[in-house]
Amino acid sequence: MMQMELAGLEIFLLIFVALLAGAINTVAGGGSNLVIPTLMIMGMPPEVANATNRVGIFVESVVAVSEFKRHDRLETFDLRAILVPMAIGGLFGSLAAAFAPPEILKPLLIGTMIFMSLLILLRPAAVSPPPGTSIRRVSETPSALFGLVIAGFYGGFVQAGVGFLLLAAIAGTLRYDIVRANAIKLVCTLVFTLVSLVVFIWQDQVAWFAGFILSLGYVAGAYLGVKLAVYADPAILRLFLFAATLLAGGAALLS
Repeated sequence: MMQMELAGLEIFLLIFVALLAGAINTVAGGGSNLVIPTLMIMGMPPEVANATNRVGIFVESVVAVSEFKRHDRLETFDLRAILVPMAIGGLFGSLAAAFAPPEILKPLLIGTMIFMSLLILLRPAAVSPPPGTSIRRVSETPSALFGLVIAGFYGGFVQAGVGFLLLAAIAGTLRYDIVRANAIKLVCTLVFTLVSLVVFIWQDQVAWFAGFILSLGYVAGAYLGVKLAVYADPAILRLFLFAATLLAGGAALLS
């Protein structure tokens, strides 16, 4: 079992960073770009930091999904069709992450952040369709099927920034509004994170105590993020999404 000792100040820092990341993940994505470098600065190898972060992400997703459901913002009529291709991609992505060299993680992160920043800036409707737009089913939208598999693979592989890809698939191609897209995004995150955790536990890459500490901050961040997503103006959410993309990209560059 992977172990990592943490001092009092490090515990406080992890909780604070995870709280911020949890709120960012719930409303947009990219919060893991703050957490994974923090774990690495504390001496954790990249592959262990990547795996340990999934513990907090899993708990965050459970809390956020239950909160979105409580606020009646979780659409479930086509949920199975969304989850299956995404879970398949997540399984292959997590297997790739368990054996891939850590050096390829950073270029993949940065490339994804650049792509999503340009997409949000040049085509904002791709992540936030106009009010009154009709929702599409996965069976009617082949591009969504492809996007969900790719997002699942990326999420299983590296996690950080996957929320942006899921929003592009769910809001951009299936045309859910940004709040409901966020709710479904977190169900997807919950599924492929569970798949990924099984693989990482099998590879003994999880530092459990650090994962527990992260979970405390992630849970608090999830509660804050859902309140922001449910009650904030959609224009504010789009601005937050763009800012989160830039923040995630900057964190990836500096890590």
